[in-house]
Amino acid sequence: MPVAVRTLLVVLGDQLAPDHPGLQGLDPTRDRLWMAEVAEESRHAPSHIARTTLFLSAMRHFAKERRDDGFSVHYCHLGEHPEQALNDALRADLEHLQPQNVRVLQPGEHRVLRQLQAACADQAIPLEVLDDPHFLVPLDAFHQWAKGRKQLRMEYFYREQRKALGVLMNGDEPAGGQWNFDADNRGHFGRDGPGLLPPPLSFPPDALTRECLGDIARHLPDLPGQADDFDWPVTAQQAQQALDDFIQHRLPAFGTYQDAMWTDQPWLYHARLSTALNLHLIHPRTVIDAAEQAWRDGHAPLPAVEGFIRQILGWREYVRGLYFHFGEAWHEWNALEADQPLPALYWDAKTSMQCLHQAVGQTLQLGYAHHIQRLMVTGLFAQLLGVRPAEIHAWYLGIYVDAVEWVELPNVVGMSQYADDGRMASKPYVATGRYIQRMSNYCAHCPFDPAEALGDKACPFTTLYWDFLDRHRDRFARHPRTALQWKHVEKMDPERLQAIRDRAGELRKTLAQGDRI
Repeated sequence: MPVAVRTLLVVLGDQLAPDHPGLQGLDPTRDRLWMAEVAEESRHAPSHIARTTLFLSAMRHFAKERRDDGFSVHYCHLGEHPEQALNDALRADLEHLQPQNVRVLQPGEHRVLRQLQAACADQAIPLEVLDDPHFLVPLDAFHQWAKGRKQLRMEYFYREQRKALGVLMNGDEPAGGQWNFDADNRGHFGRDGPGLLPPPLSFPPDALTRECLGDIARHLPDLPGQADDFDWPVTAQQAQQALDDFIQHRLPAFGTYQDAMWTDQPWLYHARLSTALNLHLIHPRTVIDAAEQAWRDGHAPLPAVEGFIRQILGWREYVRGLYFHFGEAWHEWNALEADQPLPALYWDAKTSMQCLHQAVGQTLQLGYAHHIQRLMVTGLFAQLLGVRPAEIHAWYLGIYVDAVEWVELPNVVGMSQYADDGRMASKPYVATGRYIQRMSNYCAHCPFDPAEALGDKACPFTTLYWDFLDRHRDRFARHPRTALQWKHVEKMDPERLQAIRDRAGELRKTLAQGDRI
């Protein structure tokens, strides 16, 4: 017999705040929460097993906690529904539950919203999409900020939000007399390396997480990566503990070394909070306030705190605004006409290039790499090589534990690949292998020389960098922020430049064939 329900609150896997606004006013005797684990969410972009584990475990913990709070939860476990897609699972349960209406917070992916709308439309049940107060800048406010602007630059957005929210402000002036301390936050470890690092607080799998791992092994045995080292926070309480640990032990040095990389050191001074933030296990204002208080208490220097807060109040809010401002056009953009397939090394880390071996290998093991490993190693190589944006986007979306499309897609298509034609970044972030040499010790263990573009020891990054400048000379040679880079190409000996073109073509052909470098 069908069960009559008044309101069905759809809770998605990245909307797990204990104070979820949709819970307000729900009557446990008449309303229900609806949550579902469906295989398609791990397969439309091949999801790292640790990413799927994180989402499912956090969902199951959330459902248990809400039941303990007295709410009625209709929960579909992996394998229980014969349907593979979210809309099919919801449609089947709408027939059974017959709710008068369905509610959901604004999903972080256009595809998911379309699926929910289709399922409700099929049953002629109204769907109410609620604003998501987890974010500090409402979408309407972002659209208003963007209206009429020729350039939507993060720095201008960030400064306005600092003022509006009173973050790191002394009256009307920025703390320390300047808005941005990025120039102070580009340190590297030097020859001696990072030394003894404070290990981040870890959360070994509990019974619910182990249950998830077993279900994933049975129903999704072909997912990439491994979960042997899974230790991410999966509850709000654990997320708070992770924040406290970061503030106490790693925030003071985060600023100086936030861009640094080191062999076999995945965490360094980074926070590991992006997963908890993106699943709504902790509110961004909680994180920002804790960091600011650490500065005001004299525990952490201002450049470290400002650099950390800029990633949350600046980049995170800005990127979400851009995702919804430009809509699904992000999927279509390919301004640099990149047409290379994603190299096989992104799926197995088999390459002699030590930087890629480290960054991709770490990613496959942990589902994690910090922002410079993503932007200036895996992302940079894809851009210089000319990988199709849709392919590198799908890899990032599936392979990183903290990936939700609203944050991943603009960062990859815009910031990393410049496929958005400068809507996000003012210039392409390209460099030779010498940047990686300066910011890490990867090159010390590599057969390639970052100073060389030609010859047996030529670094593929360096070869492809000069080829990139050559291929895109017409587009960037007179760009105010890139003209100096392109002047070096104009001065290059024509025979040497042709040799670089030929070598770059050989690299592309080798990788397109599935062979290794």
